[in-house]
Amino acid sequence: MKNFLSALTKKAGTTNNDYLQMKKDTLAFSLFDFCKKRADKVEIYGQESLDEQGEILPFIEQAAFVTHYLQLKDSNISIPYRDKAEALLNLWYEFVVGQNIKQKIQDNHVAESPAALQQYLFPDLFQAPFQAPHNPKFTFIDLFAGIGGFRMALQNLGGECVFSSEWDEQARKTYYANYGDVPFGDITKETVKNKIPQGFDILCAGFPCQAFSLAGKRLGFEETRGTLFFDVAEILQRYQPKAFFLENVKGLVIHDKGRTFKTILKALDEVGYVVPDPQIVNAMYFGVPQHRERIYIVGFRKDLGISKEDFTYPEQKEVTKKWIDVREENPVPAKYYLSTQYIQTLINHKARHEAKGHGFGYDIIPDDGVAHAIVVGGMGRESNLVIDFRQTDLTPTTRIKGEVNRQGWRKMTPREWARLQGYPDDFRIVVADASAYKQFGNSVAVPAIQATAEQILNTLSQHGIIRK
Repeated sequence: MKNFLSALTKKAGTTNNDYLQMKKDTLAFSLFDFCKKRADKVEIYGQESLDEQGEILPFIEQAAFVTHYLQLKDSNISIPYRDKAEALLNLWYEFVVGQNIKQKIQDNHVAESPAALQQYLFPDLFQAPFQAPHNPKFTFIDLFAGIGGFRMALQNLGGECVFSSEWDEQARKTYYANYGDVPFGDITKETVKNKIPQGFDILCAGFPCQAFSLAGKRLGFEETRGTLFFDVAEILQRYQPKAFFLENVKGLVIHDKGRTFKTILKALDEVGYVVPDPQIVNAMYFGVPQHRERIYIVGFRKDLGISKEDFTYPEQKEVTKKWIDVREENPVPAKYYLSTQYIQTLINHKARHEAKGHGFGYDIIPDDGVAHAIVVGGMGRESNLVIDFRQTDLTPTTRIKGEVNRQGWRKMTPREWARLQGYPDDFRIVVADASAYKQFGNSVAVPAIQATAEQILNTLSQHGIIRK
């Protein structure tokens, strides 16, 4: 078995001494920089890094153990992976410093606790811009977490996230940069499910919609096997949180002539929850200029005595923001402006569909307008083009056919997409544009989630289940 001294793969082109020198130069080990720059090239080996099957945990999976543990170790949460996390933390410390934590304290006759040394090792962990509140009012878990839209909303309301899960590595980097946690991986795996602490209050999940097989007649919990929703239902059945909050595309309601939705509601009933009538919620009524309709499903554990009528979704009143309110303050780089040839392609494409009676094609959002739902793939960016004449230097900075247009046509930037989803400007975008568009396009709209979560908390508080 290789140990930590053989931690770097050959393709990294770096030795352990280089990292020891980095430690001396910086006086700290930045996990964020390590994840961002070297996670795909580094493995830390040791007995401590083996999983339940005896396989070496990838670096980013080890980071999930360590970061979750460091965030929760001083809380009242029972951490099911505590021993594993502490073993990995010691391995990491020895890798960076070259000395065991306990030996370091003994040799230097210092009074520093391992916790203090850990904070010294990973300062960026505790400097993420969106930390959990010091005195949380409730706890929640974040499944299919993406970049943490649910987490942002519920932390704003006083909640503490005690577990997160997301399989996409780029999204996990963004999540860590902003919250100080690297999410655990694929929630469909039992080895990930058993890392969830007992006793949390609310389950949150923007679960992907997969096709349901409805060959049977029960239309309930067992019928969801083979879908990602089954994993949500299974976790609800096993951990029995007080409430849940699920989000999905509004098309879920009519999928397979409504049978899919019926299956989901029946399954939620079978695992022990009262489900008020789900509602389609539009984000543009909650302070973001984006016409984004999503189905929200809320439920409360049956033994709490909460009826369907006790809960109401937030009122959708009026549109208060326009596109111009979220536009970048300064001129954006020329790379966001379309080429003349691409514009002609878009015009031709739209004309073909209009001739067939279809409404497909590009669209330009006026300054006083509301954006269409931002989505990934297809015409996702082209359906939300804008006119912006502020940039005067239109020298191409990427390979394009033709030249940069002079009519002001451009795509929205990732920061503008972030604002359309309700993320504050101090939310860190740490990935390339292509990944950033994907992450924001797949995210929930934070203000609409927060308004609905507040209603959940009000209902729980009114029944004396959590403190206001």
